[in-house]
Amino acid sequence: MPKQAVLIVEDERYIRVTLSFALAKLDVSLDIAANGEEALQKLAARPYAVMLLDLRMPGLDGMEVLRRVPEIRPDVKVIIITAYGSVEAAVEAMKLGAVDFIQKPFDPDEVRELVSSLLEQAIHGYDNYLELACKSISNGKFDAARVYAHKAISINPDRPEPFNLLGGLSEARGNRLEAEKSYRVALAVNPSYQPAQKNLDRITRRPYTPLGIDWGLPVK
Repeated sequence: MPKQAVLIVEDERYIRVTLSFALAKLDVSLDIAANGEEALQKLAARPYAVMLLDLRMPGLDGMEVLRRVPEIRPDVKVIIITAYGSVEAAVEAMKLGAVDFIQKPFDPDEVRELVSSLLEQAIHGYDNYLELACKSISNGKFDAARVYAHKAISINPDRPEPFNLLGGLSEARGNRLEAEKSYRVALAVNPSYQPAQKNLDRITRRPYTPLGIDWGLPVK
């Protein structure tokens, strides 16, 4: 049986080398593209199980490559590489079909574990992303939690849980208006969802207290 193939798309040589070394321990066939144009050519030439794609590259950037992926290789699982703090870019990329993301600077061991898990399993579903959001909150990685919550919404916008999580994350950033909006959306989706109702009652009460956010799910 042929090895599964992984494509690394990154314009910075140092990061290409770092990712290559990180994935060398996996039983995969590694390929490299230094820019978006080369990435599309390689995608058209052979199938890949996973692609690691940097969003910021000169010429054809990663976001445009991501938009074209479904036309060429709809089955490839795309992990995007973003700069630290580029939350909005990560959210947009996940909505466009990326299955996960890593931020620079990254831990090579975590990258290897992420790629390995994607090679072994089907694409994440709603519950998986909700769990990833909760784990990120538990670990204090609020930016990552926002990305995963938005991904869950893009998969199923008719569930209240991720909207409630986004409300809590907005509160954690001190944005009460945005938090209230998210709690109200959660209740519009499901008027009986108690965590959002509790959060809305608390955030609109005077005096306001930021303590006691009900995340709605056990944060492990």
